[in-house]
Amino acid sequence: MAGMGKRMRPHTLTTPKPLLPIAGKPIVQRLVEDIAELSHEPIEEIAFIIGDFGEETEQHLLAIAKELGAKGTICYQKEALGTAHAILCAKDALKGKVIVAFADTLFKANFKLKDDQDGVLWVQKIENPEQFGVVQLDAKGHIVEFIEKPKAFVSDLAMIGIYYFKDGENLAKELQYLIDNNVITGGEYQLPDALRNMTRKGIEFIPGQVDDWMDCGNKNATVQTNSSVLKYSSGKNLISDDLTSVNSIVIPPCYIGKGVRLENCVVGPGVSIGDNTQLKSCIVKDSIIMEATILEHLSLENSMVGAHVEYLNKPLELSMGSYTTYGK
Repeated sequence: MAGMGKRMRPHTLTTPKPLLPIAGKPIVQRLVEDIAELSHEPIEEIAFIIGDFGEETEQHLLAIAKELGAKGTICYQKEALGTAHAILCAKDALKGKVIVAFADTLFKANFKLKDDQDGVLWVQKIENPEQFGVVQLDAKGHIVEFIEKPKAFVSDLAMIGIYYFKDGENLAKELQYLIDNNVITGGEYQLPDALRNMTRKGIEFIPGQVDDWMDCGNKNATVQTNSSVLKYSSGKNLISDDLTSVNSIVIPPCYIGKGVRLENCVVGPGVSIGDNTQLKSCIVKDSIIMEATILEHLSLENSMVGAHVEYLNKPLELSMGSYTTYGK
């Protein structure tokens, strides 16, 4: 999670992308919780590979690991040298059974890891494989090839950025081989090059199927993912007991944090509202509004509004960063 999150600006100017909220929880917290459900063994350590995110963010990440009963470790990728290089920054944690995940994707899967598997690469069938890294399978259903953004059709099984390795030390060895021998693809050290070497040496990777793959790569995708997560969580109480609602309607599923005030509003479905936010005379659907924000006389859909915003106007679609004031 060491990237700068440029596709999510302006929101990532004040908050690292993996800590942006989805239905009231940071993206990375939801990701590690989903991964924990895949394993029949407890997670011992979570290594977060980051850039210079600051002390407050690091403490937040360590708290996420602690909630799952795991040791939290902060690792730094100081240069953007590719996915293989990033994972190797957590070399000390690459021991025994390891799951590697990129923190801009969420998933739902009914799947359990098994002790006899060398490795699992989670994939999803897609309609536009030319925009993704894809895998090819042999007759036994094992992964035999990895192709990045193929110009001609070779497969419609896209890698979603979650990988399981039975032998973490071997993974570290293959990643180090790329660095030592300057094996570069597209100007960077890439994980698929290490995976390809491993399959040639007899390591068997199988595809892990997911029921749903939810991207958080840009504003539109993140808003859509927020709506999807709310639907999956619709049986849970996601609305704080101290909500102040004056002549307002909340259409579930919605997440509403603590200290929120709604006046003459229609909110939902698919809306997440952070703590201490106030809405007056607003209609909001399929949107994320972060904490301590004041919005009045707005109709919002497919929108994302940062924290500590004041906005008094009438946009139809909005992507606004934190600490913005407009309309005063």
